[in-house]
Amino acid sequence: MKYKIGILALLTTFLLSGCETNMVVFEPQGPVARSIMELINWSLIWMLIVVVVVFGLFAYIVWKYREKPENMDYEPPEEHGSTLLEVIWTGIPILIVIALTIPTVTTLYELEEVPKGYEDKEPITIHVTSADWKWIFSYPEYGIETVNYMNIPEDTPVNFKLTSASTMQSMWIPALGGQKYTMGKMETQMYLVADHPGSYFGRNTNFNGRGYADMEFEVLAQTHEDFNEWVKEVQETAPKLTEEEYEELLKPTHLGRLTFSNTHLEWVNHAEMDSKTYTNPELYRYHGYQGKTFEEEDNYKNDHNEDDKDKKDKEDKEQVEGHGGDHSGH
Repeated sequence: MKYKIGILALLTTFLLSGCETNMVVFEPQGPVARSIMELINWSLIWMLIVVVVVFGLFAYIVWKYREKPENMDYEPPEEHGSTLLEVIWTGIPILIVIALTIPTVTTLYELEEVPKGYEDKEPITIHVTSADWKWIFSYPEYGIETVNYMNIPEDTPVNFKLTSASTMQSMWIPALGGQKYTMGKMETQMYLVADHPGSYFGRNTNFNGRGYADMEFEVLAQTHEDFNEWVKEVQETAPKLTEEEYEELLKPTHLGRLTFSNTHLEWVNHAEMDSKTYTNPELYRYHGYQGKTFEEEDNYKNDHNEDDKDKKDKEDKEQVEGHGGDHSGH
């Protein structure tokens, strides 16, 4: 009885533990996130069908062919299989894969374009730069740059151009869409739309280390009137960002919110192949690992495999010792 009570308590705890979970992905606030949710739901339906059928067949077979007093000495006849059954259990998984693949591929291609229904609306462009350990958002059309927050107008497509000033990271705003990677000297693109005003949570989802786990930001969707008022206020009152301040900003630090009335795109665009590198490995003590810089200019010339290097040194030593004076004059 005690075991039953314990199992019931554990089961109750497990079920109730999910009551307070905020399933943001299943509460989409824009067309992109809605498309992703519909794709997830479609996948969950097929997963549920497979689970129900498999467990149903398992229970039926175990019950039907269980051992009973009247069949204790039963020996089943030798069979060569059923072609019909083999076609069925081979064809069903193929059909399931097709049913999942077609909408998945279609949705992925649609997500690379302006969402349906917004083709006639002019998108605003925001350059997203991930750094250690902060997010930098540049509005080239308005001459505005923010750190760790961004404001966007509601019901308007936003064209995000993503890059990184250091390591590869990933931007995700679950209420508005899926994640996309940011990479140094490269640029990825993503369109998002917020249906209505609201505050939405964003973060880095890449496993970079402890400092990167706290890379969070807020996306505030505003009415067009409020957004235009915010733009005007920033342009008139926010300070200018200098190149020296920007280089200091890129060092591994956690910051609050910052706002400037110009952008770092005036002197550097991290998406360009010939852009300057701003990594600071000597400052990564926060991780417990300071980082490493290569001594040689061409990194591929460095011997990254220490085991192979030690083995080669040992073989060279043995060869010298084995030949003795043969090498003494070289």
